[in-house]
Amino acid sequence: MTYRDDLRVDKALQGADFPRSRQQVLDYARERDADDKTLEALRALPEGTYDNGAQVVRAVPQEPEGDRPGGTDR
Repeated sequence: MTYRDDLRVDKALQGADFPRSRQQVLDYARERDADDKTLEALRALPEGTYDNGAQVVRAVPQEPEGDRPGGTDR
């Protein structure tokens, strides 16, 4: 997940009540019409229960953005 994805996931989960399961997090984001990149990041979440949005953001696997090593392209 990139920094930009961090912001997308955080925004998609605003107003969500926690704790939530992985599936409940995905369902909430879909209900809020999250974009495809956000849903892709959330689908990579490990199974489990999340206590808050920050925990969800930290749990999504990190992937560098861009083609160059280090992911510096935007």
